Amino acid sequence: MTDTLSSALSACESRSAQPDALRLAFAYACVERVRHLLEDETVVRCLDILAAYVKGQADRGALDRAASEASAVANRHPGSRSLDGVGHAAVSASYAVANALAGRAVQAADYAAYAVVYGSGGHGAVCDPESFVPEKSWQLAKLAQLALRGGFP
Repeated sequence: MTDTLSSALSACESRSAQPDALRLAFAYACVERVRHLLEDETVVRCLDILAAYVKGQADRGALDRAASEASAVANRHPGSRSLDGVGHAAVSASYAVANALAGRAVQAADYAAYAVVYGSGGHGAVCDPESFVPEKSWQLAKLAQLALRGGFP
């Protein structure tokens, strides 16, 4: 479904007057759904900066600083100590935020989907590709909705 999402995003961006705004708004919408899985307050603050940027309340410099900070935190995340992998939800959510801030919407959506699946038990992330279908379907619908509104939440 990543190819489907990537194609849909490209198509929406080509019709958008503000493709960067659409991409960032979509990435934000995906990662906001996994906010509750974030363990590090620094990443939460970075996500808040993305929200402010999408709403026109933060500048590009703030976004770039938050992107750098979120990437550093995500790369230092200790991961999961549990056998079921549920702790990986926080790692995936952190990477989702870092990718969203960097403008990599498809990667942010992928990490957010992994976070959702890991957060619900982890088993599906490695054994059941169908476990991603509900989240990926939501993502495609959200992208279409944002594209109709010009990229603004």
